[in-house]
Amino acid sequence: MSVKDFMILNLLGAIWGGSFLFMRVASPVLGPFLLIELRVLIAGLVLLFYARWIRQMPDFKGKWKKYVILGAINAAIPFTLIATSELYLTASVSSILNATTPLFAVIVARIWLKEELMIKKIISIILGIFGVSILAGWGHMGQSAMVFLSVLFSLLASLCYAIGGVYAKRSLSGEPSLTLAIGQQLAAGLVLIPFSLPNTNRFILMNPGIVFSVLSLAILCTAIGYLLYFYLIRNVGPTKTLSVTLLVSMYGVLWGTLFLNEKISIGELAGMIMILGSITMITEVKLGSGFMKILKKTN
Repeated sequence: MSVKDFMILNLLGAIWGGSFLFMRVASPVLGPFLLIELRVLIAGLVLLFYARWIRQMPDFKGKWKKYVILGAINAAIPFTLIATSELYLTASVSSILNATTPLFAVIVARIWLKEELMIKKIISIILGIFGVSILAGWGHMGQSAMVFLSVLFSLLASLCYAIGGVYAKRSLSGEPSLTLAIGQQLAAGLVLIPFSLPNTNRFILMNPGIVFSVLSLAILCTAIGYLLYFYLIRNVGPTKTLSVTLLVSMYGVLWGTLFLNEKISIGELAGMIMILGSITMITEVKLGSGFMKILKKTN
């Protein structure tokens, strides 16, 4: 992975880390289904207007079924599962659980794409998962049945992301990033309509803070975020791209500290360091040589 792609991976991690904060704020008010319906529809429409503006309108002829599958697996289902889990979990814990996605991605890629399962890759992912376990502070989650179910929902969402990433690489390879992003969000919106319509009465509960959270979630975290995501899927593959979820957990805790005044313990700091080490191993980024190339070009 080049330094450019590594930096884009970090930017995506920072953006998606913020999505858990926005969902934590808006989900209890709007409900998971209506919130995610607004998220994907607004994002899809924004991207569609952007595509029209730059005269690169997507072509879904003969592929709409694949986009419905992608929209369900990679957006509608996991987004709703996470929004539901955040009714009982904090944004930080939810983002940390999301970091299990690379582990699922390696397994799915091995079964589906026949990717080689190298010892180094296994060790790096175990290191990352161990890091997020430290970061999570499992003792604070409690032992209630709803918390356990919420953890399960978060893990199922991670599995969906892993399957969705591999599916996009296998079934829609060569599609432009913009087309993939638009198709996924609009298809997810169609899938969610029957579930979100009964909750439309919750619109009356919206206030400026909820509106800001919904728009940030849709435009920044989804429209812009998925353009970066599909760019990385095309350029570095699903396994390395899905390692972004390890960064998401780190940024999720960081944003919680900055905006919610949460404190970072020594253990959490150690977990972040382990995550960065894991990311470097998984992505195989050569930071030193990459920066040397950049310096040479500027001289």
